[in-house]
Amino acid sequence: MLTAPRRADEPRTAGPEPHRSRRPVLLAAALLALAAGLWACWSVTVDDAYITYRYSANLAHGFGATWNPGQDPVEGFTNFSWMLWHAPWVWLGVPLPIVSKLTAGACAAVIVWVLVTEPRTRSGAVVAAGSFALFLPTWVHVDSGLETGPFALVVLRAVVLAARLLHDRDAAVRAGEIPLLLLLAGTLRPDGVLGVAPALLVLLWLRRRDRTVWLWTAGAGVVGVVYLAGRWLYYGHLLPNTFYVKVGVEAATDGRWLQLTAATFLPLLAFAVAALFRTRVAAPAALVLASCTALWIIPALSAPAMDYLSRFAWHGFPLLCLAAAWALDTADLRRVAAGAAVVAVAWTTAAGFLAPDARTLVHYGDDLRRAHIAIGLALADTDLPAERRTVAVTDAGAIPYFSEWTTTDYIGLNDERLAHGASPTDVLLADDPTVLVVTSSTPEPPPASWRTDLPRVLGDRELVGVAQMRPEYFQLVFAKPDVAGDVRAALDQRLAEARAVTDARLDPGYTRWVERLSGSS
Repeated sequence: MLTAPRRADEPRTAGPEPHRSRRPVLLAAALLALAAGLWACWSVTVDDAYITYRYSANLAHGFGATWNPGQDPVEGFTNFSWMLWHAPWVWLGVPLPIVSKLTAGACAAVIVWVLVTEPRTRSGAVVAAGSFALFLPTWVHVDSGLETGPFALVVLRAVVLAARLLHDRDAAVRAGEIPLLLLLAGTLRPDGVLGVAPALLVLLWLRRRDRTVWLWTAGAGVVGVVYLAGRWLYYGHLLPNTFYVKVGVEAATDGRWLQLTAATFLPLLAFAVAALFRTRVAAPAALVLASCTALWIIPALSAPAMDYLSRFAWHGFPLLCLAAAWALDTADLRRVAAGAAVVAVAWTTAAGFLAPDARTLVHYGDDLRRAHIAIGLALADTDLPAERRTVAVTDAGAIPYFSEWTTTDYIGLNDERLAHGASPTDVLLADDPTVLVVTSSTPEPPPASWRTDLPRVLGDRELVGVAQMRPEYFQLVFAKPDVAGDVRAALDQRLAEARAVTDARLDPGYTRWVERLSGSS
């Protein structure tokens, strides 16, 4: 267990802290709070997760990790090892959202265990575990189907190991663990290397005379280079396809991302900074802040549009929880520390519920089921020959996954042509999909959709159905005249089924959420 450095006058074998006998109670309470939150948000699986699932399914079925079987491979995902993890479960017939939720839930439980056991004091454990387990975005991100939870655990583990070395360079830290964590983080997310790099630098500096450490680091580096080379050879580009789309479209430096992150985590950030001025924990706190800065530099500069509940900030959230605990561990007045812990937990909990998109995200699963999933299932039901099973979408997640149709993603996340500058209008005219799904803020087709000349692309296609996800979020389904009747019939049936199994409400808000959970709506 990580402990703060001893003072010169402190006994070398100090006895256990008075609160340690209560740790099982605190651990049980934190895990119970986490479990309750995960249950409350269990229906949430974000549309982006189904992009990864499609690649996993294609890999499992022998088509390779690609978007459309039989076409040139394209890398529209950024979580290679997460995609790989799901592939074997396809063979076993286990629903991939269940795999994601259970895996991420187990990782979140381990994070709670770390946050309860690493601090030296009761106040430290309360602020760390309480802030994490009662934070609504924690529940959403763990249930979302994305790699967010496992990635956060990998970074937290690396920082904890490096902090132990800062306390005692002879601590029992295995030579290869941090290099392997760096490799795992980099395959979970390309920017994962940045988050673990400060921990690796600590290891390399403090154990610079240990040849084993350098051998493990070199070995991890070789594997990483082989992985990058393999991706380059297979996909034809060094970086994931999504990078070329997002950097060109989403780049922004207006500071809003940083402002929201700072406001949400204000007490935790304040404690982490305060810890820099406490000799006993200054070095570990500096490590946490360096790791958070490395994790956050890209989203801070690019203001990512698909940053559900600030999920790119959440990667560093467990680190801040731990740094805040270290700061309270050094407080001389325990009652003051206890009060500060309560304030920090209350602030973080409230900030989670007051987050701009929190009221929308708790309904994400029901809303997606009523629109995107229903459309995907309807297309799968439509009896068309394989060469006619083609669709174009902007929301490239659940619709392609459930339909299994050849899909043109005309945002470009899963289309190499668009990612490298081709016109969406030209691409859609060339692909000539049987079905075109248009995202709109009204039930009427907009004049353009994602830089696309929509009237020109639609041609003589007929509007066969409208699926409403939210008050101002519609999916308009257009089909070629010769198949319009078949698509319309399948769509009508699936939309009716979706309305029957969801709460059929569109309003965001916690009242609807509570009523759904209680079974009263």
